[in-house]
Amino acid sequence: MLKCIGVSKEFGGLKALKKVDFTVNENEIAGLVGPNGSGKSTLLNVISGVYKPDSGKVLFMNEDISKLPPYLICSKGITKTSQSVQSFPDMTTLENVLAGVLFGRKEVKEHDPLRKAKELLEFVGLDQEKFNIPARNLNVVELRRVQLARALATAPKLLLLDEILTGLTPKESDEAIALVKLIRKQGVTILMVEHVMKVIMGLCDRVTVLHHGEKICEGTPEKVCTDENVVKVYLGKKFSFYED
Repeated sequence: MLKCIGVSKEFGGLKALKKVDFTVNENEIAGLVGPNGSGKSTLLNVISGVYKPDSGKVLFMNEDISKLPPYLICSKGITKTSQSVQSFPDMTTLENVLAGVLFGRKEVKEHDPLRKAKELLEFVGLDQEKFNIPARNLNVVELRRVQLARALATAPKLLLLDEILTGLTPKESDEAIALVKLIRKQGVTILMVEHVMKVIMGLCDRVTVLHHGEKICEGTPEKVCTDENVVKVYLGKKFSFYED
């Protein structure tokens, strides 16, 4: 579904990505991990069009999208949530998601866009009492749910999740994990950046590890968590699937 070929990105002499080759297969949950500053969020931003690669290509469904603006990439089926939660603060929660439902549509195919927005908010687990209050009055966890609902409202084929579990309690994390699995069951392919290794190893079909902008390992969770180089630069010790 997605292929990055030799993707490089530089910021004022800082090489954030160095000739990264990377793929995401249809209907998989792919994980992207690595130390802070390794280039994970930069790669998501290149894929979604926020940044243009200095060299290399990004192919989506065999189409080169490397130079397209974010709104066109979104219209083709790639949507990203942000690590720092973004919203339209003066619009209601419902209006925030409605903006996603109506995004890029010359004709409204949904029989009732407002109903669709409500269904998405319910799907991500937001209380109905929050639907008609301004987004600025929501807490961070609630804003993450709204952001996810708005992303799903654009009907993505590929959903990019940038640390959606940050700041969640164990119960909230479990709910988020179940939600990611449910999204995949609905036919959405997922690429997720996450620091919680227990989540990555338990959710992902395949994991890619970045370090200083370079890909150092790629494979099954079992392969990655026992790779000596990954343990040295990121994990610190071999990950155990059996620890609490």
